Amino acid sequence: MDVKSSFLNGFIEEEVYVRQPPGFESARIPDRVYKLRKALYDLKQAPRAWYARFLLKSGFVMGSVDKTLFLLIRGGDTLILQIYVDDIIFGGSSHALVSSFAEQMSREFEMSLMGELQFFLGLQIKQGPEGTFIHQVKYTRDILKKFEMGDSKPMTTPKITNTVIDADEDGEAVDQKEFRGVIGSLLYLTATRPDIQFAVCLCARYQASPRTSHRQAVKHIFRYLKFTPELGLWYSSGFSLSLRGFSDADHAGCRIDLKSTSGTCQFFGTSLVSWSSRKQACVALSTTEAEYVAAASCCSQLLWIKATLSDFGLRFGKIPLLVDSTSAISVAKNPVLHTRTKHIEVEGVNNALIKWETSMD
Repeated sequence: MDVKSSFLNGFIEEEVYVRQPPGFESARIPDRVYKLRKALYDLKQAPRAWYARFLLKSGFVMGSVDKTLFLLIRGGDTLILQIYVDDIIFGGSSHALVSSFAEQMSREFEMSLMGELQFFLGLQIKQGPEGTFIHQVKYTRDILKKFEMGDSKPMTTPKITNTVIDADEDGEAVDQKEFRGVIGSLLYLTATRPDIQFAVCLCARYQASPRTSHRQAVKHIFRYLKFTPELGLWYSSGFSLSLRGFSDADHAGCRIDLKSTSGTCQFFGTSLVSWSSRKQACVALSTTEAEYVAAASCCSQLLWIKATLSDFGLRFGKIPLLVDSTSAISVAKNPVLHTRTKHIEVEGVNNALIKWETSMD
């Protein structure tokens, strides 16, 4: 569902005044300002006014964590909406409830119905009775063609394992604008390709001063995409409602500042729902500390997912978090050992791990 000029449909309750638009000033009163009755784009009240205009008045409940998630429960049926500016994805347990909502929105706003979800913000969605497959095959082929890598030799890995990417200050400089465009295109592809997340984020660190070696690393990623253009995310319709997380760390992997890289992923049942590869904000003095910080990051994400799923009526007790470091687990389990990690300057690490301790076996 695509609502035209969605943010312009909301009525605002606050007093907001704007200048007369350039080129449209009134010849009679050029120095006066206008008082807004409806919201405008870039106005901070616009999203709230747009949501209140129809959804909240119709009985929808806003998500406690995700403020773009809305749920409507009528009897034993549930209608779920996810909003991205003026694009709305919705579905429910009752066909009648879904049809009723679509008719009400069509009468209230100027909009277009796209039918069953197949394409959304560059993502391709294939739905079936056994599950849902989300991929970016078209986008992958488009960027291969755009950056003239469509005829390149395929590679089986996104990064050469025995090479290290560093600043390479003595290397030949390349076009910064072009390199940033390539990185931006690849970062958007990581929405459905966690397999290239680490390699892309590693190359993205050198956008300020890219060298030939960085461009070669990016080309290697493209050659891997040439080999695996149809990979994506599979969400099975028949899986257990369980939640678990995995974390790992690359100790002192950055050659410039010796900071480690945290790698985390979270599974809902057998389906991967969240992942990240991010350089840590502090310098870890040991592999234990690097794993400790990565586990805290994974724990924070698990708590966020847990809170989000609570809006759907799902409750979880103990959530397993798998870490491949016995010493990091010992530090997390034993509060006495926290004195050894007080110098880790990462906001929220200790709070997150304290919550992790209470949820561990």
